[in-house]
Amino acid sequence: MRICLILAATFMLPAATFAGDVVFHSGPTQTHLLELYTSEGCSSCPPAEERLSNFRSNPDLWTQIVPVAFHVDYWNGLGWPDRFSSPAFTQRQQDYASGWGGDSVYTPEFVLDGREFQGGEISPPSGSAGNLTATLKPAGDLTIHYDPASSASSTYEVHVATLGMGIESDVRAGENGGRRLHHDFLVLHLLFHPIDPAIESATVSLPADGAKALAIWITRPGSQVPIQAAGGSLQ
Repeated sequence: MRICLILAATFMLPAATFAGDVVFHSGPTQTHLLELYTSEGCSSCPPAEERLSNFRSNPDLWTQIVPVAFHVDYWNGLGWPDRFSSPAFTQRQQDYASGWGGDSVYTPEFVLDGREFQGGEISPPSGSAGNLTATLKPAGDLTIHYDPASSASSTYEVHVATLGMGIESDVRAGENGGRRLHHDFLVLHLLFHPIDPAIESATVSLPADGAKALAIWITRPGSQVPIQAAGGSLQ
């Protein structure tokens, strides 16, 4: 079964930027999705964000690992409001914690493939997860195809995160007051669309937010655990 989702992308980048199709492909082996929950108000977060930024020079970027950074909002009342934070991202982290039987959230926190990750080496991906391919047309449409590895589940959800890269913030208060922070793989917007097997296509408008990269992943309905992921640069 092939599931097709068509995303009408309205980027700040003009269509002429793309001379031809831009293709993001996962391959059949599961690509890791590495999530970081962070805040500009947290003094222990910059080293974690630096670790995420290091993936920019990693040859496994996009092919074996897709990094994303969610800025949470529960630090906002402690001296510095993070302009990239969202209560939806906080809720996402809380939903993970609830699923693990936890009663609290913290920053920085890494989540690897839907599981709390305490650090260390990230093993190469293994296991068949199906093929996820996304094709960006010069006109600005992003077409996503997902061929599941198994027919055990016939319904899926597609998640698309627009990512900011190389963003600088001058923090003037709070724990990081006086510091200039650098952000990569920063989630600007997160959208998802439920896929009904009876409806093989849908159109979603992405915000004109100046995204420099995309992260795309597949889940089953009611679960945040990624089945397959892909992504790539828009530059």
